[in-house]
Amino acid sequence: MPAKELGIFWWLGTGAVALVLLVVSLPVDVSTYGTPVVLTFVTVTAQSAALPLLLVRPVAATVLQLAALGTLSAFIPVTEVPTWPLTVPGMIGLIAHIGLIGVRHGWQPVLALWWGSLLLCILRVVLDPRSHSIDAADTTLVVYATNSALMLIAAIVVRHGATIQRQLADARRDIAAEQSRRAVAIERTRIARELHDVVAHSMSVIHMQATSASYRLPNVDSEAKAEFVRIADGARSAIREMRQLLTVLREESADPTLAPVPRLDQLDDLVRSARRAGVPVEVRGSVPDLPETVGAAAYRIVQESLSNVIRHAPGARTTVTIGQVRDALHLEIVNESSVRDAPTSGEGGHGLYGMGERVRLLGGTLHTAARSEGGYRVAARLPIGGTG
Repeated sequence: MPAKELGIFWWLGTGAVALVLLVVSLPVDVSTYGTPVVLTFVTVTAQSAALPLLLVRPVAATVLQLAALGTLSAFIPVTEVPTWPLTVPGMIGLIAHIGLIGVRHGWQPVLALWWGSLLLCILRVVLDPRSHSIDAADTTLVVYATNSALMLIAAIVVRHGATIQRQLADARRDIAAEQSRRAVAIERTRIARELHDVVAHSMSVIHMQATSASYRLPNVDSEAKAEFVRIADGARSAIREMRQLLTVLREESADPTLAPVPRLDQLDDLVRSARRAGVPVEVRGSVPDLPETVGAAAYRIVQESLSNVIRHAPGARTTVTIGQVRDALHLEIVNESSVRDAPTSGEGGHGLYGMGERVRLLGGTLHTAARSEGGYRVAARLPIGGTG
């Protein structure tokens, strides 16, 4: 049961017991034991109020409970009252108080209260100034000691059972968390293995082919040699980032700085790469100072957008616009139409979804759509502080 609902349960339960005790005690004490009405009302009210007070002030509630019973006992007339020095409702209220202490606070406080209340009852009998017969209290003391001891044992058992249940729940939660971590670790290892076996291997082959092309192919002019060098450099850079990424994926304890984290101020290299791929790119605006997370997300959005242009609209004129409006970075990547256009958001692959996830993590917004005049538009708003 949630803590809030459990708290309401305790207040309702103790409140109900206190109300019943108040309603029953007043007529019973006055009619059966002949105690003054006003005094009985005050002491019974105090005893009943001690039960809900116990939930927030256990020491004050216990003092109030014992003081109310002691005061009422002092005014019971000197007659052979069967349950002297306690009244029956008073005994029931005290036993309920012991049970609540045991359930709420454990065996040490409840054991102290049980011994203390029994000792006070004995002293009350022994030191009574009105010559009550000690023998008259024997039955009451035995009944109270027996029933309160049973309540004490029951309260300890209930509390111990609740503690075991909480420990089991905590253990199940820890096991579930550990299994989740293990599942994540296994999945990370699987992804790293697939990336190494497929992507890293393919990039290595591209790098070797580009490096050896000028030696393997006859009559390669200087411009083609330079292009092969650029391809080899790009492949080598991709392999380096891939190795860093594989290290982070395989080892949870790996230094986070090993992960390749690009920045938007590296945009010039990205634009030059796109231009070498045959896409005329124009950059408008300047790059402001950005937090690392925002800069990395912005870089990846531009990178994916340019990659889509290269794949789906080769040769299309593209404009990258960067600007800061108040506390947000605004990005817009627009390409004109070509032989093939970039996919709409409904047709896109993992790239558009990846952009959307990056933007959502920062609390920003992303709009991607084909333009009516042809081409495609990607617009992103990224809060500088990383929150919406």
